[in-house]
Amino acid sequence: MSESSNPASRFGNLNLDNLNLDKLNLDKLKNFDKLNLQKLNPLSKRKPIDEDDEGDKMDPAAIAGGGHVLSNAAAEAVSHLRVSKALEAFLADHAVPKINAKDPTPEVRALLSRPHLKIPAVDRSHTLDQYFVSSSHNTYLTAHQLYGTSSVDGYRSTLEAGFRCVEIDAWDHDDNKEEPKVTHGYTLVSNIPFRHVCEVVREVVDKEAKETSEQGGHHPAPILISLENHCDAHGQMRLVEIMKEVLGHRLLSEPILKDGNGVDYDTAKHVRLSDMGGKVAVIVEYHLPDEHPDSDSSSSSDDSDEEEDKSARKNYKDKKHTAPPTIIIPELAALGVYAQSVKPGNNSWFDPGELIGAPHHHLINVSESGLRSHMPSENSKIVKHNAQHLMRVFPKGTRISSRNLKPTPFWGIGAQICALNWQSFDASMQINEAMFVGTDGYVLKPAGLRTGGNGRPTTGGRKKLRLHVAGATDVPTDKDPKDIRPYLTCVLVHPDDLEGDLPKRKTAPYKQHKLEFLHRGENPPPTDPLWDETLEWEYEDSELVFLRMLIKSDDRFSNNPILGVSAVKVMNLVKNEWRFITMLDLRGKQTNCTLLVKFEVSDA
Repeated sequence: MSESSNPASRFGNLNLDNLNLDKLNLDKLKNFDKLNLQKLNPLSKRKPIDEDDEGDKMDPAAIAGGGHVLSNAAAEAVSHLRVSKALEAFLADHAVPKINAKDPTPEVRALLSRPHLKIPAVDRSHTLDQYFVSSSHNTYLTAHQLYGTSSVDGYRSTLEAGFRCVEIDAWDHDDNKEEPKVTHGYTLVSNIPFRHVCEVVREVVDKEAKETSEQGGHHPAPILISLENHCDAHGQMRLVEIMKEVLGHRLLSEPILKDGNGVDYDTAKHVRLSDMGGKVAVIVEYHLPDEHPDSDSSSSSDDSDEEEDKSARKNYKDKKHTAPPTIIIPELAALGVYAQSVKPGNNSWFDPGELIGAPHHHLINVSESGLRSHMPSENSKIVKHNAQHLMRVFPKGTRISSRNLKPTPFWGIGAQICALNWQSFDASMQINEAMFVGTDGYVLKPAGLRTGGNGRPTTGGRKKLRLHVAGATDVPTDKDPKDIRPYLTCVLVHPDDLEGDLPKRKTAPYKQHKLEFLHRGENPPPTDPLWDETLEWEYEDSELVFLRMLIKSDDRFSNNPILGVSAVKVMNLVKNEWRFITMLDLRGKQTNCTLLVKFEVSDA
């Protein structure tokens, strides 16, 4: 059944007509201020934010979000996890092979270590423009976009989590012209030395090279630096000198002349991913004569209602509009070997399809709102462009609280780089994790979006997804376990869903029977819920279909809190077998909670 979008549903079964306010326990309304009252305002022009899309500030120790490499030590990773007796009995009752009903524990423990994903090896023989890249926006920020803190730890965290494209905003340092700084200009954000960022990138490259040499199992993938330059000519020369000094041989500073087979490259074409190895490649800006002064200017609303945020946003926008474009010196431009970022002032890049005055290896750098203004009417033309050239989509400027763009529709038109604010483990970061997990940060586009494809992310067929939900173990909660009523709610994410009106399905809330002696069968506590339900969806077949699963609690008088999350790429699921999924919290860290499910995919 579909989950209701009616905000009144958050009050559970409360009968407002018969409510006696004099007898109401006001303590239960302590979370009332968290309700999104905008949903109740029919005159609001802003699209309400789905509470299920929200996340908390990323835990510095979390590696989720970017698409980290999966550990081979599966048994060791789950050794501390528990499976409820109710779920052991469920597996035995459902005749799962090798489960002994009299003593199911050993076989269930073995099942716990089996992966729920089967991720295909990435074919690296294609050129760079044929891949999606796990990408971070404003990587140096740890929280708010206009008055947060900058830290080099953001680069270490994102790269180790699997992001392969990180952003550096470089500015002249007034107190030391020899050492440019990294910060969000025209804001109250603190700064860090550009040199320190390069040193962290070097550390990660060397660490990955060492791990590959010692352990094998994967090959380091290239790191792309999206360099937004605000330095004068001297500062730009220092950027070049520091990158060459710190990164050394790791920096891709000139074209790769021969491929892995010794065949000469056409330097006008993109390089194969396999031949880039673990190099660091720089995306350098290229300013067109008629470039767009602010490619997110079509965003008229703010994602925050705080007056402080609105004031900071206006100050930032006013200063940014008056800043003249920086002339890139030849030495810095030369580092943009395979990507030169442009913000075109017209639509020639997709209509007729030849960017006027384009540099070699141009990359269209466009805000989500700027790109959405051409969707879906121009999708086929944009896909054709992106089958041969790079595109980077970044969050609109109003996302100052680090909320994220929805990457799936942009992947659906072949945009290789969808830059996400990594600071919050929200719905978009969860989908990014599902897209790239176990891939080294690069995923080959569907055939329809590559050179010679039909321009569609879908196959034309219809599919049915059936999710059999058994139950969960050790659902985390910060309140008395007896006070939660856990249920599973799921959202199917499809590349054609531009507006985000995604089909939800949910189980009934689980409630433990109080009079246990009158109840037949298993009666586990609320933290070990048993649902035994099946949820279904029909959709147009595509490699870019994802499923988000959220364990929530059906609470009275407040938003239903999210207790655990997991997102999966449907194409990569292990089908027709029961599997345990370890849930994450809203900070991206693994919990002790496991969800027992079985997926079936068939023709509709």
